[in-house]
Amino acid sequence: MTAPSDLAFDPWDPAFLADPYPAYAELRARGRVHHYAPTNQWLVPHHADVSALLRDRRLGRTYRHRFSHEEFGRTPPPPAHEPFHTLNDHGMLDLEPPDHTRIRRLVSKAFTPRTVERLQPYVRNLAGDLVARLVAAGGGDLLTDVAEPLPVAVIAEMLGIPEADRAPLRPWSADICGMYELNPSPETAARAVRASVEFSDYLRELIAARREHPGDDLVSGLVAAHDEDDDRLTEQEMISTCVLLLNAGHEATVNATVNGWRALFQNPEQLAALRADHSLVPTAVEELMRYDTPLQLFERWVLDDIEIDGTVLPRGAEVALLFGSANHDPAVFAAPGRLDLTRRDNPHISFSAGLHYCIGAPLARIELAASMTALLEQAPTLALAAEPERKPNFVIRGLAGLEVEVR
Repeated sequence: MTAPSDLAFDPWDPAFLADPYPAYAELRARGRVHHYAPTNQWLVPHHADVSALLRDRRLGRTYRHRFSHEEFGRTPPPPAHEPFHTLNDHGMLDLEPPDHTRIRRLVSKAFTPRTVERLQPYVRNLAGDLVARLVAAGGGDLLTDVAEPLPVAVIAEMLGIPEADRAPLRPWSADICGMYELNPSPETAARAVRASVEFSDYLRELIAARREHPGDDLVSGLVAAHDEDDDRLTEQEMISTCVLLLNAGHEATVNATVNGWRALFQNPEQLAALRADHSLVPTAVEELMRYDTPLQLFERWVLDDIEIDGTVLPRGAEVALLFGSANHDPAVFAAPGRLDLTRRDNPHISFSAGLHYCIGAPLARIELAASMTALLEQAPTLALAAEPERKPNFVIRGLAGLEVEVR
């Protein structure tokens, strides 16, 4: 099936980017899979299909463990992009077993429930301090004053990146993540390559320093595993893992924070209910992640032919799993277009599923709850100061800023 030309699905249209959910409803109504010619991808909009395909081993985040580019019918990336692809292709998000299994096993030691629980006081205190500064100033940009610094500082603390070195982390991450958008421009690619080189060079020096003077941080742990473990990581895998943890460890949290507060300002009755009852925070976090999904699309390669509703997707095809659409599927969510902070039955897939389920999901939930609680407690009169501008991105959905005031 081909996506009809009259569909509103257009990831470069500002009107679509402002509100993609009506277009998703059209996609779901017209079928289970649609070929989208501008990106040569198969769009999958239904929750049941997205959830199943995330667990289907006939699809993979990469094909390089089984095929060359030529065997898979794909053109190799330009040589000029090599630093980005070297960095990206050695991170566990873009690997399949056995390499994915080996790296995730080592990294998961840093994300045990006990380890994450131990971070709670640090996260709560940092969130409280950031919000206190926002309140003292009478308001500001919730994005740059709270949403960004909190998760960046937490993951940097886990990795053992000194505070004096943290300023470039967010810009590096933003430039690298630009390559995850659909059909990135040459300028976007150039920024991603430059950031990949600079971030890799920095981490190479940090790894060398931790090898000489180990601490109790994650980089030191990865170095120890490299030196002692039979399933050791290569230096490139260590670098790629650190970059992935920084990027994935804050992108979703940053965007979920600003998307979520914008949704609350747009639904004042829900915000009033939350302010009246802070015990709603856990379900509010889940509902806001569902309602305006920070990661709208996740890609997979078809490693072996697969059939969806009578349509055969051949080996070599690329599948676009539409998380934002799946999270608004009425077959799973009652009144999906309504923000309901009391929603209990909420199997959203904002953290993915299956083999590549987000390893940092428990930490992200703690961060989101901490910043929300701090804002509710310290800024009960928080209000929108200006209509926010949405970033011109589709895959990673967020705002360019969120100006607020404390009345």
